[in-house]
Amino acid sequence: MDFASLMSKEIAKAKPATPTTTTTTTTSNPDNDNDNNTPPPKKYIRRSEAEAAREAAYLASQRALEEKRAAKVLEKRKREEEAADEARAREDKRRRLEEETRRRREEQAAAEERQRRKRLGLPELPKEDREGSQDGDVGADEDIPDEKLIAKLREIGAPATLFGETHRARLRRYRRLTTVVTTGPIPTTLQLVEEKDMKVSGTIPQDKAGRLYLFRQLASYFTMVLREWEAALARESQQRDTFAAKAAVNAMVSSRDNMVPLFRKFEKGELEDDILKPVVEIVQAAQDRRYVDANDGYLRLSIGKAAWPIGVTMVGIHERSAREKLHNGERGHIMSDEVTRKYLQSIKRCLTFAQVRWPPEDIRQLMG
Repeated sequence: MDFASLMSKEIAKAKPATPTTTTTTTTSNPDNDNDNNTPPPKKYIRRSEAEAAREAAYLASQRALEEKRAAKVLEKRKREEEAADEARAREDKRRRLEEETRRRREEQAAAEERQRRKRLGLPELPKEDREGSQDGDVGADEDIPDEKLIAKLREIGAPATLFGETHRARLRRYRRLTTVVTTGPIPTTLQLVEEKDMKVSGTIPQDKAGRLYLFRQLASYFTMVLREWEAALARESQQRDTFAAKAAVNAMVSSRDNMVPLFRKFEKGELEDDILKPVVEIVQAAQDRRYVDANDGYLRLSIGKAAWPIGVTMVGIHERSAREKLHNGERGHIMSDEVTRKYLQSIKRCLTFAQVRWPPEDIRQLMG
């Protein structure tokens, strides 16, 4: 071994190692104390730890979504309850306004009746008669004590009392709520009779019970005709796309709607005799299948028998003898009233259908 090789080996032994120096320098640095306390991040993690972390994140997101969904449901329920409270408040207010309006209308009608009787020199009606006339048929019914009446109203779910409501008004409201309404094309409070009892006579009864039974007969007959009309149109439902079918349906619906005021007059018994008598004549002829005679009765009712003056009827200041024949107590026509005109035209349409549904035995009784 030469001298150069020996010297190189000795120098290599005496020279310190570089990693040891670096480690010593890092340890002796006082600024890295905090870094030494924190463990270094793991370069690799286990699969079970990753799955556990993912499951925890998923459950946390699901809990957040559930809480958000529950909050939305609670807010929606709160809004619905507020809307229901507002609707109830509006309904109560509307009912109070209707009762107040009705009461004012009744008071105004009573005041006008008193003024009329005073102007004509008639004696003033007693208080009981005025209250009975305002309350309809309530005065004829048996009275109910106020405590029992309030209990009955609460049983049917109605308000026990309304603002400014008297006992008689409360009793009338209870009668109206508990009145049985007969279902049909036109719902009515009248008790309909059977088909064998629908036959009307030509006389108009003057007593209240007889007139009520007559109104029940008329309502039953028109209900039967309208029900048969609806059934006939329902059987032809496959042809409703045609223009004629749509026109027939519209005619039936309009006739049914226009006859509602007539049924209300039947219920109240307020149909005038000058209209009731021709209507009874028309129905009687229709039930006998004499549709031409029924049409004649309709024409007499709608046009009338009074003279219709044409041209100038008053040319001077003196009354002519022939002028007295123009107005001899007969009504010229009743078509000036829109409601009356509509339900009379509906009766005419019912006659047109009735002669198709129940054709007459005599062909001469067919209307044109």
